[in-house]
Amino acid sequence: MKLIAKMLGAVGAATALLFAVYYFNLDMKLIRGVVVPLLDRHHDSVKREHVL
Repeated sequence: MKLIAKMLGAVGAATALLFAVYYFNLDMKLIRGVVVPLLDRHHDSVKREHVL
């Protein structure tokens, strides 16, 4: 019985965490705050063959 309660608690905690990520749009905030600046820095440092 204790095992079932622990499993239900773990599933409930995971569901709450995933809901918070979805509700507050945390995945897109992470992308915008961390990944985009890294990609911009890389893109800006690439030598261009043709200037637009």
